[in-house]
Amino acid sequence: MSSTVKPAEGTKKRAKRATAARRVTSVRSAGGLSLRLDVRAVFVGLLLLAVALAAGIALVGSGDYPMTPAEVLSALTGGGNAGQEFIVYDLRLPRVLVGLLVGAAFGISGAVFQTVSRNPLGSPDVLGFAQGSSVGALVVIVYFQGGSFAVAAGAVVGGVATGVAIFLLAWKRGIQGYRFVLVGIGASAMLYAVVLYLLTKANIVEATRATTWMTGSLNGRDWDQVWPLTAVCAVLVPLVLLYGRPLRMLEMGDDAAYALGVRVDRVRVLTLLASVLLVASATAAAGPISFVALTAPQLARRLTRSPGPNLLPSALMGAVLLIAADWASQRLFGAEQLPVGVLTGVLGGGYLLWLLAVERKAGRI
Repeated sequence: MSSTVKPAEGTKKRAKRATAARRVTSVRSAGGLSLRLDVRAVFVGLLLLAVALAAGIALVGSGDYPMTPAEVLSALTGGGNAGQEFIVYDLRLPRVLVGLLVGAAFGISGAVFQTVSRNPLGSPDVLGFAQGSSVGALVVIVYFQGGSFAVAAGAVVGGVATGVAIFLLAWKRGIQGYRFVLVGIGASAMLYAVVLYLLTKANIVEATRATTWMTGSLNGRDWDQVWPLTAVCAVLVPLVLLYGRPLRMLEMGDDAAYALGVRVDRVRVLTLLASVLLVASATAAAGPISFVALTAPQLARRLTRSPGPNLLPSALMGAVLLIAADWASQRLFGAEQLPVGVLTGVLGGGYLLWLLAVERKAGRI
């Protein structure tokens, strides 16, 4: 008898500890609507938002003409002199805004992909979507010698076309996570071969330009990249956030999600399509910056200790990671400023090795 009672008691104790660790409160409006809030997740989200804004202000104030945070805020509110306003608005602020938006787009897209595939390796840059955008951009550079706007359009078209192709190849009475990951990895390998082929067809000028774009960088970003990316994020990020609860249900399995009234295939298609557009737009703005989409959702989940996709914390974590990496790439290597994609690639590769070791130790791979 004791052998059957003790496990039950242990399970209850673990459940109580988990409930105590995750304080959940309910907010009820005057109209009768209620909202459940995870206190730790809300605190982590606010902390990440504060860190992202503080890092952005610090990055705007750093450079050959340094400015204090007070001077940056004064210039942003119209209280600075003409020189400060020129440096802030024309030179530095667009770069920081592009970094924040690109990081947020990669972070929330990575959370969606990992939730739908139910695999921590299910990231857009691992599954071939970034490579598809690279192919589209390189076609414009090599064959049409297009300008920056044409290259960005090619990257968007390439990313979306890759997403549609992967969906069609992975579809078999719906999208199954394991099959989706395998198809994406295969597509990534094939598209990388296409990238190498396009580089061999380019002349030295085109190859240099293509290689620079493929590295991923925030150098030279201006308001021409800010406004289109802002419009895309303003439409697609709220759309993805609206599907936060259905995505959380998907983590319990298709049968449980169906039983709870979730339209599984519709949720998958809409959220993945929105995520593909976000990834393609972010890649068009800054190049295929690697591993932000892979690491941001995992770090956000570890901080919040909350189940589900953690969409908003993942977006904020992506913004923090990219801004911090951009600051480090500008300040830690002397006069030689590294493209931010080089630093995220090195750090993200180390994180990927650690993640593979953890998954192998847990017996999941």
